[in-house]
Amino acid sequence: MAVVLRNLCMLQRTWYRSLLSVTRSPPESSVSWSGLFQNCCRQCGALQLNQYRHLATKKNKAKGKGHPHARVSINSALVEEIINLQEVAEEMSAVIKNLEDYNKSLNIRTSPGALDHIVVVTKDGKFPLNQIGQISMKSPLLILVNMSSFPEATESASIAIRESGMNLNPEVDGTVIKVPIPKVTREHREHLAKLAKQFTNKAKESLRKVRTNAISEAKKSKASVSEDTIKLIEKQIQQMTDDFSLEIEKQLTAKTKELLG
Repeated sequence: MAVVLRNLCMLQRTWYRSLLSVTRSPPESSVSWSGLFQNCCRQCGALQLNQYRHLATKKNKAKGKGHPHARVSINSALVEEIINLQEVAEEMSAVIKNLEDYNKSLNIRTSPGALDHIVVVTKDGKFPLNQIGQISMKSPLLILVNMSSFPEATESASIAIRESGMNLNPEVDGTVIKVPIPKVTREHREHLAKLAKQFTNKAKESLRKVRTNAISEAKKSKASVSEDTIKLIEKQIQQMTDDFSLEIEKQLTAKTKELLG
């Protein structure tokens, strides 16, 4: 009986190949025709289906390399019980906003607004310089900070300005802080560019912390949510991180070009 089946299979295969040569059917049809002989081949082993299977060649595999991964778009309302993606996005946006504020202070020509972001530590807490002092431009080369409203914080404000990383050397005159503006030299430009890089690195660190905390929060629901769902959320968070990281790099490129000319 096995011999009969084997001969029958071989006959069918010969007939099938002849049919292909006559009709010139596309290769895709071979899969459906081969299905007709599958049961027979299981008994006699004469025909291997993988002879007709279209395997991926190295050339085809190479075409897939380098292509961007498909983007994820999760409806935040569907996963809000696991994690609030909107809050994650807001935290990442805050990192970008802080970086923008710091970058504004890195100007070749220092302006009064460049000192606004400087935080002064006092016995009553931390305050932006522009909230406890009146900042004004005395001349193109001199900024004045009037601390008459908070004279007790004058020394702390002077220290904060000196340690701001802006290469400023303030001088205290009573309740007034005089801030000479450095000359625009190549060395000064390069110093500001280094500060921009430092601000960028700190922003990236903050962004990574937001990502790490968000992923940790999502993983807390592993017991009640499928692993695929958690992985999808993680991919969404990573995608958000990548997008904001790209924005950070764009800011650095633009700022460096502005500072170095």
